[in-house]
Amino acid sequence: MNIPESKLPRVVIIGGGFAGINLAKTLANKNIQVVLIDKHNYHTFQPLLYQVSSSGLEPDSIAYPLRKIIKKHKTSFFRLAEVQHISPEKNEIRTSIGTISYDYLVIATGTKTNFFGNKMVESNSMPMKTVPQALNIRSLILQNFEKAAIADTEKERDAFLNFVIVGGGPTGVELAGAIAELKNHILPRDYRDLDPSDMTIHLLEGNSRVLPPMSEHASKKAEEFLKDLGVKVHCNTYVQDYDGLNVKTNSDLEMQSQTLIWAAGVTGAPVDGLKAETLVDKANRYRVNVYNQVEGYHNIFAIGDIALMTTDEYPSGHPQVAQPAIQQGNLLGKNLLKLINNKPMKAFSYHDKGSMATIGRNKAVVDLKRYKFAGFFAWFVWMFVHLMALVGFRNRVVVLFNWTYNYINFDKAARLIIRPFKK
Repeated sequence: MNIPESKLPRVVIIGGGFAGINLAKTLANKNIQVVLIDKHNYHTFQPLLYQVSSSGLEPDSIAYPLRKIIKKHKTSFFRLAEVQHISPEKNEIRTSIGTISYDYLVIATGTKTNFFGNKMVESNSMPMKTVPQALNIRSLILQNFEKAAIADTEKERDAFLNFVIVGGGPTGVELAGAIAELKNHILPRDYRDLDPSDMTIHLLEGNSRVLPPMSEHASKKAEEFLKDLGVKVHCNTYVQDYDGLNVKTNSDLEMQSQTLIWAAGVTGAPVDGLKAETLVDKANRYRVNVYNQVEGYHNIFAIGDIALMTTDEYPSGHPQVAQPAIQQGNLLGKNLLKLINNKPMKAFSYHDKGSMATIGRNKAVVDLKRYKFAGFFAWFVWMFVHLMALVGFRNRVVVLFNWTYNYINFDKAARLIIRPFKK
């Protein structure tokens, strides 16, 4: 892999998500050699993926080169590779470009889409976990608008204009709201030969309310906002089968749709090689202690969504969102320095900064420990927090410009079919 030999302890980080890059930043220019490995050469700001899917932003607005993050880190290196196997007995990992040894290994591989074993849904639905997947959804939405305009029958046209989103968590709610804005503001202007009232958006949630991780106040307001935008919300409803056209659910709801977007859950993305008992079966996450050490290993750590740390406050592990990953990455960097210098490590304690979701223009919900609010101010807070969390000054400027332009003109400028999608 052409990593220079060094007398410095080597920390290998698998994954360039929120956890991985914050760990790499914390270890920057310390007496440690850092090797960051990822199968993509960029970090993805996943909270805004839905805006790429709905033509609000271009992908380069929410992606940032990993090499640029570590370019001033003199003892840090990046390799574009896919990790295939961990050999803990040899302290090395095998990748698609070769093997590399480590003194300390940190697994920050995050999650992948969970289809709960439904192979038909997995084959025919649209997941949204990566930039390429978000671009596929964008292309499919726009292609279906074009096909609807030339459809021979009303039934065929309706299938192209019927959008089904499975999963009423933040991703599903935000995407449903964004597609509704396409219907309300873009369809009447760009596709004058189509009747916007023929376009339907269904949001399916298996729980009794949308945004189940958030407060009941947030769920109630989010559902109100969605219905105001014309989204049909179906709670206690889950998909049993989807063949690419026919949607079957556990209720009487059955429909035809050319677009089913799956936002119903995630599962861990572990790496082969560690003991089977280190993984929690259903979650597919590594069991870790309060220092993020993987159970049974002293020099292997897991952070972020792939780590399952159980505490009295979080018996099922921390929420799989950005903040726990960022905080674990920052603390582990400090703990590794302490470990190397034979000093006691500090236990991780999650500081919950709250949760939020946006549903559309001037519509958002925010849950803080003491306060819960919704509407325009919540929407403004959501925008500010996400803008400041983006990696890179350029990305913040570009996103702010796009949001301002979209707000003033009721427009989504990125509605381009650059790479046509084929099912």
